[in-house]
Amino acid sequence: MSMYLSSSAELRAFDATARSGSMSAAARLLGIRQPTVSAHIASLEQSFGVELFQRHGRRILLTGLGRLLHEITLPIYRGEERAVSLLLAARQGYEGLLQIGSIGPHNVMPMVKRFRERNPAVRVAVAMGDSREVVQRVLDQKDDIGVLLHAVDDERVHCLPFRKQPLVVFAPTTHPLARCEKLTVRDLNGVEFVLREDGSRTRQVFESGLVAAGVKVRCSVEMGSREAVREAVAQGLGLGVVASTAFVTDSRVVELKVEGLNMHTHVHVICLRERKEAALIRRFLELVGELR
Repeated sequence: MSMYLSSSAELRAFDATARSGSMSAAARLLGIRQPTVSAHIASLEQSFGVELFQRHGRRILLTGLGRLLHEITLPIYRGEERAVSLLLAARQGYEGLLQIGSIGPHNVMPMVKRFRERNPAVRVAVAMGDSREVVQRVLDQKDDIGVLLHAVDDERVHCLPFRKQPLVVFAPTTHPLARCEKLTVRDLNGVEFVLREDGSRTRQVFESGLVAAGVKVRCSVEMGSREAVREAVAQGLGLGVVASTAFVTDSRVVELKVEGLNMHTHVHVICLRERKEAALIRRFLELVGELR
């Protein structure tokens, strides 16, 4: 009995489409034309009488069978790419591009500085976003590394703890609390704060700590970045809270000494588990381990 053997090109087109989410993106990934990708997948489906993708306009989603097939093809082609990357890196003296996603600049920049000192031939691109964006970009392989403020509980992700950083409360110099030499968490009850958006890990930790202390503050303004929070506080719109590493000295604001403010965020560095041995990623993780 003869058995149909799918060509490597058809399976490669399927895997690239499953990974990238569209045939056009798969074509760019493989360096071929989009109609060629479409033809390979159609041939694969027709030969076996199966449906691997569901089409919804321009969007395509894996069927149940498609997900099972992708579990088989993914390690095959990712392994091939990792092998080629390792050989190219060795040949080129670790040249290339390392893409990093981070929730802010304060933790990632010392890492980048040390990495560039040791790997001057490597370009580094850093994209900023919130924690959810950082994790998703790593999962989508848009970034090689992610730096964020919490551990990621996902079997696909390798998560490396970096450091714990305390939260600090700061106020405009004109605020009545700015003149107090010593405060307690209870003194923050009812005070207006400028806070990050709901998805902010710093805000989550701060509000959870306040609940535990039986304290409730008022959110006067929400801001989308630490820099915006600092400027809003400087303008007198309320108090602010940031991790100690992100507090920037400014003549218009002052850090408050709050006893009992035992709140911390925990910096973690992540990558895809299957890619942690890729040459540039491995070198970056080794460096993070040293800095830790």
